[in-house]
Amino acid sequence: MSRYDIVVMGAGHNGLVAAAYMAKAGKKVLVLERKPHYGGGVSTRELIRPGYWHDEHSNVHIMIQGNPMLREDELGLLSKFGLEYIYPELPHASVFADGTVVRSWRDLDRTCQEIAAFSPKDADAYRSFAQASMAALPMFMSGLYAPPFPMGAFVAMMDQSDEGRFLLDVMQRSALDVVNHYFESDLLRIHIVRMVTENLQMPDELGTGMGAFLMPGIIHAYGCSMPKGGSGQLSHALVRAIEHFNGEVRCDAEVRRVLISSGRAVGLELVDGETFMAADGVIGAIHPHVLRKFVAETPEPVLQRAERVTQSTFSINLTHLTLKERLRLKVGNETNAMMTELMDFYTVRDMLLEYDKLRRGEVSERLIAGGDNTIFDPSRAPEGAGVFYGVNFAPYDLHPGGPSSWDVQKEDIADRALAQYRKFYANLTEDNISGRLIRSPLDHERDSPASFIKGDIHGCAPFFYQSVGHRPTPDLGSLRVPGVEGLYLVGPFMHPGGGVFGAGRATAIQMMDDMDIDYDKVCGRAVQ
Repeated sequence: MSRYDIVVMGAGHNGLVAAAYMAKAGKKVLVLERKPHYGGGVSTRELIRPGYWHDEHSNVHIMIQGNPMLREDELGLLSKFGLEYIYPELPHASVFADGTVVRSWRDLDRTCQEIAAFSPKDADAYRSFAQASMAALPMFMSGLYAPPFPMGAFVAMMDQSDEGRFLLDVMQRSALDVVNHYFESDLLRIHIVRMVTENLQMPDELGTGMGAFLMPGIIHAYGCSMPKGGSGQLSHALVRAIEHFNGEVRCDAEVRRVLISSGRAVGLELVDGETFMAADGVIGAIHPHVLRKFVAETPEPVLQRAERVTQSTFSINLTHLTLKERLRLKVGNETNAMMTELMDFYTVRDMLLEYDKLRRGEVSERLIAGGDNTIFDPSRAPEGAGVFYGVNFAPYDLHPGGPSSWDVQKEDIADRALAQYRKFYANLTEDNISGRLIRSPLDHERDSPASFIKGDIHGCAPFFYQSVGHRPTPDLGSLRVPGVEGLYLVGPFMHPGGGVFGAGRATAIQMMDDMDIDYDKVCGRAVQ
């Protein structure tokens, strides 16, 4: 039996963030990870061939750019522990098969100038829209990285001003509602909505409109970025921080259950029976659907509500390729963006028909995005070679045959997506591909069975009723588990949502509040 102040189940980036803050606060921290490597969905590995570095899940880091963890370098990740971000001038581009491009540059004026070429009216509308989005960012972003407001208090607060009522209205609408209201061009509508659906949300699902409103502001205020060396460099920096603050990260350590004594979480037990006791608290990356498995002592009503959490409507079939030579876009590599969407539909109606297939368990090879990560970071492959990361939206419950049929069908589905990619890339030919690995929605679930339920790499659906203090449920939204004192939650299924937010910071803040630790004193300045 080993004794610590805090033990953490899961070394995904959220667990590592929470652990790093608590270690900086002077706590003796241990992180336990089931897999032989840490990072969870934020890991970069040589998946196919030596020297080619692939992002296993997350590829582009957007929302974390507003986190004080980076903006104020609270943990020293940037100044001391080797994290470096790449910020291109072109964060987002939509490339159409006929050679049409719609580009969102960091520079708002340049973006509006290009929009004016196909819609002068939309150029003016987009400028006003993006400026309103940027103006709302400080208020909105301040709530993303701290414990969430209770839903009732949040709605009441928003209802006190015109600005708040506007944002509350947008949050409850669909992304499609938002773009249809503000813009007349289908090209611009598709450009914005298609990027928002990277959050695994349908264009017309209610409660997803905030993404359509905020993303233009984020692009022009912060840009899109990826860590130099790959997404997993964020996790490496976090582990270096944890170890600097005298914490530990242990891999190949699968947790069986949270240990409970007199209604309090007191440690973790591994599948081999080894136990690690925690004097102050336990942090768990435990999806609400499997809370019963790890913490059966949780009150039954809490468990039942947790098991009703809604998963995202679809997942992704992910293609990793090693390339002998770097990819070339047919429209020219100056249009390579940090986020490159590839489309052969030109109307919103045709786009929606493709998304409708996902609802019926079908895959649309036309819903693709991706490119060669070495365009911005040559260190990811040998000189002149490429690393391809290709996303194809796909349902978890595949028709016919259900989820298990992914093992049979994923290669054929990836072949159809590859044929689609070849409409946009000049040299994505068989003789340029030196290795391939396909990861299906079912593979994502297997990779992280406590977090990526039903292949949902964003944790759970981003609907309004699963937001702020109701994410993932009203019981669990406080980052604690009712009836189990000292148990705190992290993960993409918690506030503020899926993706790379560095959201473990909120869990650490909540723990420090409960322990009467002065957060400002701990994190008021970067590491010296």
